Amino acid sequence: MGERGEAWFTGLFAAHFDAVVRYAFRRVFDAGVATDLAQETFIVAWRRRREVPERELAWLYGVARNLVTNHRHRLRAGPEGGPRIEAVVRFDETAAEMVDVLRAIEALPERDQEILRLIAWEELELKEAAVALGCSKSAAAVRLHRARKRLQALLGTRMNGEVSHV
Repeated sequence: MGERGEAWFTGLFAAHFDAVVRYAFRRVFDAGVATDLAQETFIVAWRRRREVPERELAWLYGVARNLVTNHRHRLRAGPEGGPRIEAVVRFDETAAEMVDVLRAIEALPERDQEILRLIAWEELELKEAAVALGCSKSAAAVRLHRARKRLQALLGTRMNGEVSHV
């Protein structure tokens, strides 16, 4: 595994910070909050540096996922609630279908949303998504299959099976 000192951490941060910020932003729709969550993710990585596997990004996504969940719980406990897609999406007619897909994804259970986002947005392999979710590869495959079916049902037949890439 090698020495996990400052040089290792600097390399980890440089290689993955932007990806973790994007991951968080796609879930909280607020750049400042996403940056804060990414920074917290790397604080956890430093504290638990001996536990970070060689395929670091999937592990970092798993930590960020937990931090996003905690953030959402805090928002729900407060008076405001979280920002929704409508608050951040400015679209033209060519983006209307994408907004429909995003709204459909948002209507899915959180479990389904997360597996779809890990595979489609974060472009993780199934094995890496399983690490981020804390489950086996076969369990992740089942989750993905079921999530795609539920998403396709929400979108109806107008997509003609095009949901398989999500």
